[in-house]
Amino acid sequence: MNRQPGLSVRLKLTLSYAGLVMVAGVLLIAAVMVAFRLIPPDGVVITVRYSYYEGILRKFLPASGVMLALLLIFGLVGGWILAGRMLAPLSLLTNATRLAATGSLSHRIQLPGRNDEFRELADSFDAMLAQLEAHVAEQRRFAANASHELRTPLAITQTMLDVARKDPNSSTGDLVDRLHAVNARAIDLTEALLLLSRTDQGSFTREAVDLSLVAEEAAETLLPLAEEHDVLLETSGDVAFTVGSRALLLQLTTNLLHNAIVHNLRTGGIVQVEAAEWAEAVVLTVENTGEPVTPELLSTLTEPFQRGAERLRSDHGGVGLGLAIVKRITQVHNGTLSLMARPDGGLRVTVELPRGELGAHAIGKSK
Repeated sequence: MNRQPGLSVRLKLTLSYAGLVMVAGVLLIAAVMVAFRLIPPDGVVITVRYSYYEGILRKFLPASGVMLALLLIFGLVGGWILAGRMLAPLSLLTNATRLAATGSLSHRIQLPGRNDEFRELADSFDAMLAQLEAHVAEQRRFAANASHELRTPLAITQTMLDVARKDPNSSTGDLVDRLHAVNARAIDLTEALLLLSRTDQGSFTREAVDLSLVAEEAAETLLPLAEEHDVLLETSGDVAFTVGSRALLLQLTTNLLHNAIVHNLRTGGIVQVEAAEWAEAVVLTVENTGEPVTPELLSTLTEPFQRGAERLRSDHGGVGLGLAIVKRITQVHNGTLSLMARPDGGLRVTVELPRGELGAHAIGKSK
């Protein structure tokens, strides 16, 4: 925004301080003059009061003028110094803001001293810079990973087409099947990226959602996949209402179940899904058998494109965004996500979501 040049805040404070000192001086001089006028010294008769007052004025007014000039100089110099000291933290804030505007987010003000309004502002600015730096770093990491992941199916497609073009005797049907599989993977990845972007925006309609019904719907949808992998899918729990997007919460539950089915034992695996309601929260728990999960692997499972290579099966491996999407959906619903490795192998994933007033109202209607 283009603005007209104006006085600096320091100069305004200086003039205000000097003006206040001058007003106080003028009022003091006026009070002394009134006192001399109304209360003449003893022995002075009324008839000569005014001549006495005029003599006092001739002596007092020049001295008052000198005093006012000194007060003005003192007010200007003192006000300038005091304003500079008071506004010194603002210069640090301004420099930090200019550095941030150039893209440098690593700078911190770290204003010393006891807590006051300026230090609260500086601390809030430092916290904002830290969040922005972490967010930008995460976005850059995500963009790099997404570019790599999207480039992979395109490179595979290009290679298969080059081979088929050089070999006219190759099977067209086999090429079509392989291209179809690669294209399906690219579509799944793109849809996952779009869903993750939608959750980042947080633009969705909130309504009362029963997690127990969402869990049943997700389990019914993935039942064929569970049977294909020889996994027993068990659901349990009571009515558990929360407030949020039913579509996103269904996606969250579906991702958790899909992950639990795919990363399971090769035969005789079990997946248990439970929805529960606490005093101020609702909890969705998905627990599955499987191979042991190391602490190092557990800490990376919610990061984008981390598929858990130690547990990955050759089919239905996903695009590495399942738990990352679960984490983001949980965050935009003001919930918490926790992953715990089971002692005998597999994972226990817990999603805790707030139980809002709308959820309680919906429960009352459902009874």
